[in-house]
Amino acid sequence: MIDVAVSQLTTPRWDLGQELDRMVACGFDAVSLWRPKITDAGLGHVAARLACAGVRVSSLQWTGGFTGGDGRTFAESLADGLEAIDAAALLGSPVLVLHSGCRGGHTLAHATRLLHDAIDRLAPRARAAGVSLAVRPIHARTAPGCSFLDRLEPALDLVESYDDPAVRLALDLWQFADDAGLVDTLPRLAAAAAVVQVADRQGGPAPDQDRLPAGRGGLPLESTVAALVEQGYRGYLEFDPVGEAVEAAGYEAVYRETRGFADGWAAGWHDDRSPAVRGLGPAHVQLRGLHSRPAGTGAGFFVAGSGSRSPQAASQTVSRGRG
Repeated sequence: MIDVAVSQLTTPRWDLGQELDRMVACGFDAVSLWRPKITDAGLGHVAARLACAGVRVSSLQWTGGFTGGDGRTFAESLADGLEAIDAAALLGSPVLVLHSGCRGGHTLAHATRLLHDAIDRLAPRARAAGVSLAVRPIHARTAPGCSFLDRLEPALDLVESYDDPAVRLALDLWQFADDAGLVDTLPRLAAAAAVVQVADRQGGPAPDQDRLPAGRGGLPLESTVAALVEQGYRGYLEFDPVGEAVEAAGYEAVYRETRGFADGWAAGWHDDRSPAVRGLGPAHVQLRGLHSRPAGTGAGFFVAGSGSRSPQAASQTVSRGRG
């Protein structure tokens, strides 16, 4: 079963009540939560509002920064991670997104050791809470200096080294859908990913690129998602456009546009041998074969070429690459 969610990152000027009312009206029943908004509203209040609205949580964003690049000590970052795991569990979120942090003046080997040390300490708490830590690589060209984990292969190697359901991957297609290494790693990505984030862009990855609503750019989103599903991915698809195009269109218009785009995907996904897609159109819509035609030419798919206001929460500004 593939579930679809929208993200609080898309609607920074709306409060939780507005978000829940409008996402439900537009046909969504799952949301990716952003920790600063949760802190502002209060954890208990958010949990109650979600339950009342019948909205599930796809992920909680984010914890991390274990290399000290944001001014916190390792112990402070670790304490924030433990707090975030507890918050995810209370909110019913199956996923907590985790960022490595930048190199912070360390050698790459030492920065990697710090990340492993943090995951080693957080994973038992996450496992006991039923939460997966989803390590999110950040493309070097979208947020320079933001993360030393800036390519898919090293991120996959790290996650696979644990062989632990509590340590997974967050795959951001806005950053990596056109990455040269994506096609060769599709089976590994499908197995490792706990969540797939979906936004579009025009041109190559760059810090000044908007996270466009799906379908407004040139990324092979439809074909990539279909390939991941065919390879066995069964987590959430989180639609999370951010930027000037979203502000210009208006949040509700973007919700409705996203709903229509997602339903358009589902219209072509109807092979009885494939899994149903939850939240994408009619309840019994099914996936269709992967290689029937190039992406963008209609139905069918092809991959060408192929808590408290903590210091961490306070620093979580909306950015295109980091989120």
